[in-house]
Amino acid sequence: MAQPKNYITSEDLKSHNKPGDLWISIQGKVYDVSDWAKDHPGGALPLLSLAGQDVTDSFVAYHPGTAWQYLDKFFNGFYLRDYTVSEVSKDYRRLVSEFSKMGLFEKKGHGVLITFCFMAVLFVASVWGVLWSDSVWVHLICGGLMGFFWIQSGWLGHDSGHYQIMPTRKLNRLVQILTGNCLAGISIAWWKWNHNAHHISCNSLDFDPDLQHMPFFVVSSKFFNSITSCFYDRKLNFDGFARFLVSYQHLTFYPVMCFARINLFAQSFILLLSKRTVPYRVHEMMGLVVFWIWYPLLVLCLPSWGEKVMFIVASFSVTGIQHVQFCLNHFSSNIYLGPPSGNDWCGKQTSGTLNIECPSWMDWFHGGLQFQIEHHLFPRLPRCQLRKVAPFARELCKKHNLPYNIAPFWEANVLTLRTLRSAALQARDLTNPVPKNLVWEAVNTHG
Repeated sequence: MAQPKNYITSEDLKSHNKPGDLWISIQGKVYDVSDWAKDHPGGALPLLSLAGQDVTDSFVAYHPGTAWQYLDKFFNGFYLRDYTVSEVSKDYRRLVSEFSKMGLFEKKGHGVLITFCFMAVLFVASVWGVLWSDSVWVHLICGGLMGFFWIQSGWLGHDSGHYQIMPTRKLNRLVQILTGNCLAGISIAWWKWNHNAHHISCNSLDFDPDLQHMPFFVVSSKFFNSITSCFYDRKLNFDGFARFLVSYQHLTFYPVMCFARINLFAQSFILLLSKRTVPYRVHEMMGLVVFWIWYPLLVLCLPSWGEKVMFIVASFSVTGIQHVQFCLNHFSSNIYLGPPSGNDWCGKQTSGTLNIECPSWMDWFHGGLQFQIEHHLFPRLPRCQLRKVAPFARELCKKHNLPYNIAPFWEANVLTLRTLRSAALQARDLTNPVPKNLVWEAVNTHG
């Protein structure tokens, strides 16, 4: 005789949304992941962000079919009494199922091999030019080639973090450490921690770290209230110094992007040297050590300090194109305050994202992020499949009245600068008081 089911309501579920008390619902069944959160491969933060909600759509987006078999050990015996599925969620899950049957999540093409070959050519050309040429112009070009090398390395690191680009998990892990830590100087552990939070909380001002660039940039005047970052677990203070920088952010955007990589270097070390639990911490540190050996040695091979600085600036500036791309996809899109909504997965992902319109022969340059909407809806989908599924994503958005924003590369730049300028002009409003800061007062003193 079947046992009667125990039911709770969505309101009851909402109360279990704190560290040590994390419940989630998947297809109406309730799971207690309180103890397991620390072992979650995607980190505890995605679970914390979505705790107390039905997370079926996000689970479907991030997990292969094989993951369902592991859920039962977390089932706590409860079901959602008021569990419902929206029409957009039904269609979204149907698409994921169809893509799985078509094998699109496994068909990775030859993109990885081609990218590795391209990277090898860029790296060898850059090193050869530094070691065997005396021309200043050649050295300048070599710095630019190194920047392009880092961009392609970044795309591979991004892909290997979302899905298995190699035949085995160990090889995939090796590629992550190689492309991220060893070749680019950026901890793949930091990137995954940051990037998972971004995807789950796309364009939430207080949950998405990709919008939290105080004091350099803000995309909304809501930051003027010194909101608390749930990612960094600290207050983002909008003081006089921040007001000064933000007031000119539309003018400093590209110069800062040229050196944004320095922040990624710093964030990598901050995480690895912290008390936070970091998987494979030793591997991560060893990878960074490799980078900080080969890159400085290469720079030191240049004949003068002027050329050394020129090479560094060129390599950082060119790879800054990639950092600009990251901003274009989200800075000018809709934003919101608060945690992400599990019941509005598709809506939040599409409204906070902008696609970049480009011909297929330019796909290598954008690394798949030109299909940012498709990537956010189907994050496990290999880069080579994004153009193929774009019509399906567009139709999903059209059918359910969801935004599908797309703009050419240059127009996306204009939209981003317009967003930054709007916030900058609001920051200059001195009727909105902030704590006094000598830099701000000195620059704006008149008479």
